[in-house]
Amino acid sequence: MVMAALMRLTFSGPSGAAPGSCGDAATPMHAVQGASEVSPMEGRSVVVEGGLIGDFQAAEELQGFFVQEADADRDDDPATSEALFVFEGEEVTREVAEGDRVRVAGTVKEYGGMTELTDVTGVTICGEAGQVTPVALRLPLGEAALERVENMRVTFPQALTISGYADFDRFGEITLSHPAGGRPRMITPTAHLDPGDPEAARQVRTAASRRITLDDGRYVQNPDPLRHPDGQAFTQDHRFRGGDLVTDAEGMLTYAFGAYRLHPTRAATYTGTNPRPTVPEEVGGALRVAAVNAHNYFTTLGRRGAQDADALARQRAKLVAMLASLDADVLALVEVENGDGAAIDLISALEDEGGGGSYDVVRTGVLGSDEIEVALAYRPAAVTPVGPHAVLDAPAFLDPNDVGMDLNRPVLAQTFEDARGGVFTVAAVHLKSKGSACGAGDDDPLQGNCNRTRALAARHLSAWLAGDPTGSGDPDALILGDLNAYDQEDPIRALEAGGYTDLLDRHEGAFAYTYGFDAQFGHLDYALANASLAPQVTGATAWHVNADEPDVLDDRADHAGPAQRALYRPDAFRASDHDPVLIGLELDTP
Repeated sequence: MVMAALMRLTFSGPSGAAPGSCGDAATPMHAVQGASEVSPMEGRSVVVEGGLIGDFQAAEELQGFFVQEADADRDDDPATSEALFVFEGEEVTREVAEGDRVRVAGTVKEYGGMTELTDVTGVTICGEAGQVTPVALRLPLGEAALERVENMRVTFPQALTISGYADFDRFGEITLSHPAGGRPRMITPTAHLDPGDPEAARQVRTAASRRITLDDGRYVQNPDPLRHPDGQAFTQDHRFRGGDLVTDAEGMLTYAFGAYRLHPTRAATYTGTNPRPTVPEEVGGALRVAAVNAHNYFTTLGRRGAQDADALARQRAKLVAMLASLDADVLALVEVENGDGAAIDLISALEDEGGGGSYDVVRTGVLGSDEIEVALAYRPAAVTPVGPHAVLDAPAFLDPNDVGMDLNRPVLAQTFEDARGGVFTVAAVHLKSKGSACGAGDDDPLQGNCNRTRALAARHLSAWLAGDPTGSGDPDALILGDLNAYDQEDPIRALEAGGYTDLLDRHEGAFAYTYGFDAQFGHLDYALANASLAPQVTGATAWHVNADEPDVLDDRADHAGPAQRALYRPDAFRASDHDPVLIGLELDTP
């Protein structure tokens, strides 16, 4: 993205005045834009005249300005835009300002899907611009509707939801959306709809029409300061969260890097509607059990997790803060370094910080061939392991689609007994992600890559637990972890067919979420109770300390510079990219 911007910084700024005098005949900007995505005048030298509506000449900004025909000069064709971006490059030799009427000579070019003027040879200031009224837009809008106002000044009077911020740290971008059905956020279709439902496919097709990228007028990495949607600097004391609202966003509508984006010319109205939850919601019960994604917690430096000792200390501090507030008697950890060392290190740090008393870790040694594994930790004062642990690492589970390599990680199961004699078995699970393809017949257009691998593994897992792998003699079973499948997808359906209940769905509803991806939300992290255990569950909640927080606040800030890294705090917020799941249990006594 930034390389693309840098590659174009080779032109000199305008060397003089544009040909002709102000008010002389000029090429209408709507004629340059044309009625299609590509200008009919591409490659031609033209002179245009209009009002300067957006000044982005600074070196770190877009290195140019936007001109638009005054209201009185527009044509009657709604398919043609009335504005152009004038790209000057690094050497800006004539300062202009918003509100000027300017006459510009340059060459028409399509750059990355946007029509603009480059190789600028002259700019003349012709006095004050005529009236230029921003075009009011309302989502959802298709690409054709946005193309018609490319480079024009627009405003979104709607209250739009902050939905995506994966590139906020690196490029200052925020995705705003208008969720369907009055929902407070965009929901991944297969999180609440059957993948075979035509409505699910329709929502996938139309998702882009419900969002717009709020950019910051800069094409640089690690912008400093990061800009809050209200125009002020983003700080720890002036943040936003997913689900908050932005109203009356106004600026220049452009197309770059595969998306339509809005570069603000004035501050938007921001409304914080999703305050930070300082503690999880109450789940009741005599026991608390949690599933936690530890975000690649490695004590071996320079591999998948922390790259140095300072980064490890930062990561450990945030995870410990989150674990201490969960106050769980049993913890299922996902994404810890294979072998017992990382889990023991993390739990020892939790004890050192006074995280609710003494813990122990179920010792397993190395599990499987992946760099990461699942782990189980528990409070000996609350529960006692019953018998040895069990591991599901059969080829039919690890590689159920027979591709010749392990894809799912081994499952770890352990039976526990509480102080009153109640017994239950916990299985920590981490199924194959959607992040890489698994091949023909396994990659689903709606349910993502490796859907069959996950679904077959889920069936195998259900049958394995039904066979009492720990030899406990007690039927109660609880599946905890990251299944990398949304609630209505085949793997979860397979477990439900085996008698399991999705506890987040039961207690928080169809729109429960633990994870955000591509500006949409759903839950990949689960607590699933079998038929005998489900009645003993007193509550379940996802603690939203991670999915709603921009990743610039996490321990690593991979793409951040010094200013962004200084935002770090050793608290529970953005300790991972997945929200933890917490449940309460009131176990039947013998």
